[in-house]
Amino acid sequence: MSTAINIENLCKTYPRSWKNAPTRAVNAISLSIEEGETFGFIGPNGAGKSTTIKILTGVLRATSGRAELFGRDVSFPEARRGMGYVPENPGVYDFMTPMEILKMGMHLHGTKVDDETRYCMEWLGRFSLAHVANKTVRTFSKGMTQRVALAHALAIRPRLLILDEPLSGLDPVGRKDVVDILDEFRRRGGTLFFSSHVLHDVEAIADRFCLIHRGSLLTIRSPHEILADQADRYVVRYRASSPIDGSEELRSGLYTIETDISAMADIIARVQAGGGIIQNAQPKASLETVFFRTIESPPEAPKARELA
Repeated sequence: MSTAINIENLCKTYPRSWKNAPTRAVNAISLSIEEGETFGFIGPNGAGKSTTIKILTGVLRATSGRAELFGRDVSFPEARRGMGYVPENPGVYDFMTPMEILKMGMHLHGTKVDDETRYCMEWLGRFSLAHVANKTVRTFSKGMTQRVALAHALAIRPRLLILDEPLSGLDPVGRKDVVDILDEFRRRGGTLFFSSHVLHDVEAIADRFCLIHRGSLLTIRSPHEILADQADRYVVRYRASSPIDGSEELRSGLYTIETDISAMADIIARVQAGGGIIQNAQPKASLETVFFRTIESPPEAPKARELA
């Protein structure tokens, strides 16, 4: 299996401005993503996610280090052939229609099909846009514009998708539809590299994820490794007029209690005996717990070179 994305000691420093000192946005990160892998790129706002993605897509140049797509340096336009990209705020031509945008993308990437219009309508239908296929984008909401950009990225039949906050602006129904489409892309062998603030969706579809904080890479793990950390610990959430011993009150009438699997049945029995109702029971370990634990107590980051 070949490597889809390879990053070695990548750094990006924004130069000094009239009121700010030079800013190190990406600090010596190294990362390798195999072809066919779905990789989640997570971190707080300002962590360096978008800067890294912009370097991969040729929008920005790195200050130092190396980044490659399928063995080609990202400075070469040929490296991006067959790459679909959707930024956090897609710059779609708002005077064009979704049909025109999809066809333009196919022509630029040399995507050949028997019937272009029918093919594009199939993709627009997947994103619930068939009814506006020939309306100009300037009349669309943010969520609709986001779906146009995603349909455009997938219509070129990419082998690599790079998405910066792909679920931004989508309602719950639209988010589920997009997650299902991305999961189908993954199952068909496509490589997906995406950033997201929706940690549940990263956990649901990513093979691995990394956490970047203040420009430095802190951890690279898989969802399976998260569960293995505390596989026998669960958090039970329940509603009751009064709590059982050992519970924590979330708000009036809603409580949680941590337990291991061997005591789960006893906990449930005690809650129900007191007239309570079990709401859910979930593993204690999750991507969210790893996220907050890591950014609150990060390991020592690689030391940045002195800035001139």
